[in-house]
Amino acid sequence: MKIWITIVILGVIISIFGIIFHLQGQSVLGPESSFMYANPDWITYGIQIATLGIIISGVGISINNSVLKTFKRKFDDLAVFKSNSGK
Repeated sequence: MKIWITIVILGVIISIFGIIFHLQGQSVLGPESSFMYANPDWITYGIQIATLGIIISGVGISINNSVLKTFKRKFDDLAVFKSNSGK
């Protein structure tokens, strides 16, 4: 498996956890016996965790884009080399 896919999936999972924590802090989701339930601190923590997950996913996507550009550049160089050597 390519590393960028792993990073993107990890970022999405972290974002989902952040959203769940945020909703628990707002008393929307989860059991009332949870220490996160109706706790304003977890509203903020959830937003921060979800933001971190989005940033991690963005890093994974940017890694993919930079790798694709590098391979495309190398392929284009190889194609130019082959076309010049055939003359």
